Amino acid sequence: MSYKTLPLLFINLGGEMIYILDQRLRAQNIPNEKSRKVLHDIISTMFHKRFMEELFKPQPLYSKKAMRTVFDRLAHASIMRLNAPSMDKLYDLMTMAFKYQVSLCLRPKEIILITLNHMDAIRAFVEGQPNIKQQVDHVYRLLIQTFGSLSNGEFQLIRQTLLNFFQDMHIRVSIFLKDKVQNSNGRFVLPTGGAVPYGAEVPGTIKLFNASGAEVKTSSFNPGGSYQPPQGDGSLDIVGNRITTLGTNMYMHAYGQQYSVSRPVETSGSHRISKSAPTVSDIDSATPDPMAKAQLDLLCQLIGSSAPKSEIRLNLFKTDEEEEQASVATIQPVEHAQSKVVNIDLKKNKNDELSRIAGELSIQGDQNEAEDDLLNLMDSA
Repeated sequence: MSYKTLPLLFINLGGEMIYILDQRLRAQNIPNEKSRKVLHDIISTMFHKRFMEELFKPQPLYSKKAMRTVFDRLAHASIMRLNAPSMDKLYDLMTMAFKYQVSLCLRPKEIILITLNHMDAIRAFVEGQPNIKQQVDHVYRLLIQTFGSLSNGEFQLIRQTLLNFFQDMHIRVSIFLKDKVQNSNGRFVLPTGGAVPYGAEVPGTIKLFNASGAEVKTSSFNPGGSYQPPQGDGSLDIVGNRITTLGTNMYMHAYGQQYSVSRPVETSGSHRISKSAPTVSDIDSATPDPMAKAQLDLLCQLIGSSAPKSEIRLNLFKTDEEEEQASVATIQPVEHAQSKVVNIDLKKNKNDELSRIAGELSIQGDQNEAEDDLLNLMDSA
């Protein structure tokens, strides 16, 4: 596990959240002034200097539940309010979008370029807000300082840590299904062509060299796809060409038209959090992660406890009826699963032969004596 992964995960998920909220605020015809306030408040809280400096300290990743709790609090850092089904959908879209981007990385170092694409878009959202823009520029400097000189091996470890975090998350998203980059089982379809990573050669050529190192023969073969030369290394400066389009706003069509964020079809899996009860994070459990708890407490202080006077209720579904149906649907599978539980009493119809064997396997004597015997064996070894 890489201890430098947390800020990349947080910033990229936060960038996807901003994309989705911007699209839904436009779709619900929220006045521009209130829409900008929602986005500015969330970005200002997300990139608060104290919080970012704590986040960039080397530390393990939060658990899935703790990360979900952080973004639940962050999404309500403004006058916007989301109910449970909409928040579930928002987080599902965020995680699957970034998982898709990490899966499509041509090389591990591209993760920092994806992060800078999110940062570029976030900076565009806060144009005309010098205080928030100053916070965003500070995060740029932290990213370049922390990740600008990492080796390929360190970026590979970061990528592996991210993929481990997203493991078993196979939520189907309508945009991915429509573009045929995701199968019906929720797994992504990776392309077999396109540009090769920077520093690599286009496959399909075999070169033979003699003892002195001179090329003497060249032959070609079908590589199984259409490949192009690399486009470049990508700039890590505050303003520069990132080369890749991963991390840009996928809800904006190439011609300026917006995709509609239609309801993602959720698949059953162990990664799904039961929504029949309020989400309980690892931070609220008996053994919380002290670093995650401290940073969440700091985030809560930055958000503040005073309720805003006028709130905006944001719905990530097309209609309120669809949102209510989703709320009911998330409870039914839990009840259905419990109704199929079969209790087996091993005391009934007990086999005498099995009982005799179990009795012979039971350990007799005092536990302290067994521990003493084990110590004696270790001493004599």
